Amino acid sequence: MSDDDDAAMVRITGRVQGVGFRAWTREEAERLGLTGWVRNEPDGSVLALLSGSTAGISQMLERFRHGPLGASVSGAERQPAMLAEKPVGFRVTG
Repeated sequence: MSDDDDAAMVRITGRVQGVGFRAWTREEAERLGLTGWVRNEPDGSVLALLSGSTAGISQMLERFRHGPLGASVSGAERQPAMLAEKPVGFRVTG
């Protein structure tokens, strides 16, 4: 993958549901030019697929460590993501 073609799956843990985390993630990702999706998970975490530049994904990972006002992030674990095709836009999926 080139610098402009990176992807990551990130699980964010802590107090991240019920605090506007998904909407905040979409706004921040769009500011950074990233595409993908974000959703709440049954275990209380938030899962996000990020696609875009390596630099943009790195910046988003740093932002995840703080989250929006009201969130209390205890972890943001990045895993590699293999994409069949690049997502279009950034969506809140669940």
